[in-house]
Amino acid sequence: MCAQSCEVIPIHPELTTPNRDPGTVPRFVARARLFVERFVAEADKAEAELCLPVLSLCFDYSGTVLRAGDDRPRFFVSQDQGLRAIERDRVGESRLQRLIESFGAVELQHVPHLLPPLDSEADYLVHLDGNPHVYCSFSAHAVVQLRRLGCEVSIADDYPYQVVDPQTPLHASVLPDELRPDWFSLQLGIDVDGGRVDLLPALVAMLDGHSGARSLEELLRVPARAFAIPVGGHRHVLLPPERLRALLQVVLELYRGDQVAGAIRFPAVQARSAARLEDLLARGWSTARIPGVFPPAGQTRRSQGLPQLSSASLPDGLKGTLRPYQRQGVAWLSSLRQMGTGGILADDMGLGKTLQIIAHLLIESKKGLRRGPMLVVVPTSLSGNWQRELSRFAPGLRCVAYLGSRRHRSTGELRQAPVIVTTYAVLVRDIEQLCRIDYHLVVLDEAQAIKNPRSLTARCAKRLRAAQRMCLTGTPVENNLGELWSLLDFSAPDLLGSFDSFRERFRQPIERAGCATHLAALRARIEPFVLRRMKEQVLDELPPKTEIVHPVELDCLQRDLYESIRAGAHAEVRRAISARGIGPSTVTILDALMKLRQVCCDPQLVRMPAASKVTASAKRQAFFELLEAQLSQGRRVLVFSQFVRMLVLLSEGLRERNIRHMILTGSTVDRQRRVDAFQSGQAEVFLVSLKAGGTGLNLTRADTVIHYDPWWNAAAQAQATDRAHRLGQTRPVFVYNLIVAGSVEEKILALQTRKRELSAALLQGSQGTGQLQLGDIERLFAPLDG
Repeated sequence: MCAQSCEVIPIHPELTTPNRDPGTVPRFVARARLFVERFVAEADKAEAELCLPVLSLCFDYSGTVLRAGDDRPRFFVSQDQGLRAIERDRVGESRLQRLIESFGAVELQHVPHLLPPLDSEADYLVHLDGNPHVYCSFSAHAVVQLRRLGCEVSIADDYPYQVVDPQTPLHASVLPDELRPDWFSLQLGIDVDGGRVDLLPALVAMLDGHSGARSLEELLRVPARAFAIPVGGHRHVLLPPERLRALLQVVLELYRGDQVAGAIRFPAVQARSAARLEDLLARGWSTARIPGVFPPAGQTRRSQGLPQLSSASLPDGLKGTLRPYQRQGVAWLSSLRQMGTGGILADDMGLGKTLQIIAHLLIESKKGLRRGPMLVVVPTSLSGNWQRELSRFAPGLRCVAYLGSRRHRSTGELRQAPVIVTTYAVLVRDIEQLCRIDYHLVVLDEAQAIKNPRSLTARCAKRLRAAQRMCLTGTPVENNLGELWSLLDFSAPDLLGSFDSFRERFRQPIERAGCATHLAALRARIEPFVLRRMKEQVLDELPPKTEIVHPVELDCLQRDLYESIRAGAHAEVRRAISARGIGPSTVTILDALMKLRQVCCDPQLVRMPAASKVTASAKRQAFFELLEAQLSQGRRVLVFSQFVRMLVLLSEGLRERNIRHMILTGSTVDRQRRVDAFQSGQAEVFLVSLKAGGTGLNLTRADTVIHYDPWWNAAAQAQATDRAHRLGQTRPVFVYNLIVAGSVEEKILALQTRKRELSAALLQGSQGTGQLQLGDIERLFAPLDG
């Protein structure tokens, strides 16, 4: 049962035995063995077979072997004179047993629900926890201490929790990737039994297996001194939590869901994450590296990622003044182009993204860097604005407008044109023509147009061939992180891996579990590719903005109508969710919520017989009271609503009151003329459809914004507000949100906050994420008093 002897431990000198010869001291040899035993576990009248790590411990007194569980205080040996009683060295034995138990081992006799085989040699269960990290920690630490005390320890060849020598060095290398220029491959391994074992697959599996953890601290919260990473052949390498945390952070930042020959591929701009690995290894582990690889040979500048923002000089031909932050933005655009990649210019509304891009176009054209035309794709409503801005700020830069029914007449000019302006609608219609051209640069303005990666617009945009692709948007994250993936899949392909990999690795852990670690890793990965500045950060002279929630109480008839529709809609939504789940029930949910929102706005919006009997609207009455108070103070007002029919009703009320106003919806043809008219003071009120007028307008004549009905998307409402609160505004801006108290509108404001938190957490480093859950739906359909 026991292996051969090692150094013996003397019996306690004060112990004596009656038959002991003077001057002699009984000595024992302690032997321990780690192996696996099969047990039958009894629980709740059921039985199950378990395979558990155990330890045998015995004491050899000059040929007499006693197991640790043998409680006899003495034993007898046969001598010429007869039997002789030998006292056991209980102090020495207990010293070893206490050490074993201090590492979590438990005597089997104290685990009554486990039934070992009759011939079992096991004395201790290694640990009750059942955690492989704990088992391996016992192998590494308890075994060392036992051997220091002179105990001989053997480990069965098939014991599954063996550990490699802690002094074994890790090997790390970063090499230029063979498949793509400006990309590199990271390898991380350890030598075991004369062969190299890759650690990266085990680290990736560890992250994948714990994607629900909110942080690395939670992921690493196990009762073990170190973490066991499998390296094959029942062997593990033990990593202290602080080192493993640093390794996992680097892997999380670099891994894109694919491994090539055990290596992680990453672009040059993210080499600074790999550089942190080098710092980690230098502080704690000896390493074997290929000379000159850290940083990659010939890539010293790129290994540090993108340079810090610095002011760029004004490009020749620019008829305008760049503010300091705008010069930094132009420098950032140029640095991305030099690195052969694109990104997202995500400055807040009103900070001059268009001017920064025009300056970038001029730099690329004037320096002779342009190879092929530069294409700007915009919403149809902004095509005229882009042509005017190009003519205003870069009159020397020829622009071809590929628009309208006669656009094919200019097809022959496209390849030689410095700049082409087209629309998303034309892009989809003429994609076969447009994707044949090799562009130097493609810019998508209001790039949230491709936020749905499965949309035809997104698929067409991603077919365009260009040396650099840029997205312009003040809302890179409107509803969920999948939208950010789509924008970066266009501008910096491969940065975030496949959509499925991104969903599993980042979106679900962040949106569902609020995982701070995955959020930090995603932020580190996208940081070089997304530039976002807020107005409050860069515009000291911008006047203050005050947001006010203006609650409205419904009268009896409108309240009864709301409750009747709510009860029926809630029942229908519950049936849909019960049958199909939340995702497939989205249309049903949104349709029901829209009816409730329409009741809040004005019963005339609801197409049902019961609604036609309610002629009064508490919110419409409150709106005109608020509006007249604002106009009496000399203010100019923007009014936003999602419902065009509501704007028509408000317009009728304004005409009855002889208030000068204008209206802009998706069907408005002379869009810019109406904007210019309002800016010149020809109207006191501008009624604007949220979808049609939330972007691309400069309405600084207004100093009051009224959101007649709140919308889910906080970013969309912020964009609308920023039509007035932007560069050129000289007066304080007041923003009113009209909501019916206790209704679905009040709950929407809470959801807006959650969506705003998701964007801020990713792009600005704040905490908090949010996603619509079943509890949110129940709250949305709660009674007015609920």
